[in-house]
Amino acid sequence: MSYFRTRKIGFIPFLLLFFLVSRFGQPVLPQQDLSEYEKRLIAITEQITDIRKKISEEEKRKTSVLSRLNSIGLNKTLIKKEIALYNAQMQKADSELITLQKNIPVLEEKLQKEKKSIEKILVTLYKFGKFSYLDFLLQAEDVSHLISESKNLSLLAQSQNRIVSDYLATLEEIQTSKERLETKKQEISQLIQKADEKRQDYSSQENKYQSLIQEIDRNREMHIKTLGELKDRAEQLQDLVKKIQSEEISLPYTLVPLYEKKGNLPWPLTGRIVTQFGPARHRVFNTITQNNGIEISPQKDTVVKAVHAGRVAYADYFEGYGYLVIIDHGMTSLSIYGHLGSEFLVKKGDYVKEGQPIATVGEFGSLKEETLYFEIRYKSEPVNPLQWLKKR
Repeated sequence: MSYFRTRKIGFIPFLLLFFLVSRFGQPVLPQQDLSEYEKRLIAITEQITDIRKKISEEEKRKTSVLSRLNSIGLNKTLIKKEIALYNAQMQKADSELITLQKNIPVLEEKLQKEKKSIEKILVTLYKFGKFSYLDFLLQAEDVSHLISESKNLSLLAQSQNRIVSDYLATLEEIQTSKERLETKKQEISQLIQKADEKRQDYSSQENKYQSLIQEIDRNREMHIKTLGELKDRAEQLQDLVKKIQSEEISLPYTLVPLYEKKGNLPWPLTGRIVTQFGPARHRVFNTITQNNGIEISPQKDTVVKAVHAGRVAYADYFEGYGYLVIIDHGMTSLSIYGHLGSEFLVKKGDYVKEGQPIATVGEFGSLKEETLYFEIRYKSEPVNPLQWLKKR
């Protein structure tokens, strides 16, 4: 029996085994660390869960005008987070798509090399298969040639299955990669469609928010009710301020007292003032509102910065003010930043420096437009921020 025909018996079971594994088996992938995309996805998902919880709490207070406003505002924030989630998923899918697109040509090149190796094996096996083992021994020129050729044939027999196995594995990997490539393209297409639908939902919520604000501005009864609710929230904020100032803080560095920088503090945001400090009279209803802070409409940059060094004493949602940050500057001085986005750049307990970004302007909180609400408290009492900020 020729060498080629002997080895052929072992080759067929190998192909059968490969067919069964490739048809019914599952590839085992090595466990990988979380990528930056996945960490971002987890963070956004946690934020979405928190916002949905707050929406549920607001919906329990349906009789409150502020709760209606806050529910719509929180829904706007939720939709933006969902869009951010889809965008992060698209970025991750795009990254995987690019990797697949780069990997397929490499695999195809590898396949061609393995194919050539198999062709060489088949040629060699065919060549030696023409002779019987006795003919091979008789035609050997000397003993050293016989030993050399026998060793080569033995190595060839050992490597045959491995080379063919690698070839078939590469073939399967190419097919799997192409299938995953198409799946990723479909996934990205679906994510784009979902993000577009969410943008439409956001526009709808924005229209509802503006309609409710206009109703408050036109309906005297609703307007007065809203003012009463805002007064209640201001009193709750006052209670929080007193609680914060009753707690002693120790700063990790020597701090210049806030009052020493009065008139020279940096602005928390570049923009125009749309609400002044102090009493304000409604142009139609003649009602008086006491404003404890100012509202600043951002120009280009929406990043909010700390006006002075201190410790973050509060960073969370606060009804009537949206998402809120309070910084304790020591010596009974605080700065308060409201109407912020839900994704804070600092957390409670953090120490911040003057000019450090702490948040961005958010989706709701103001009865006018997208603004930053800003207060300065000295000895628990609100003071006019314009007397403390640098002149412009």
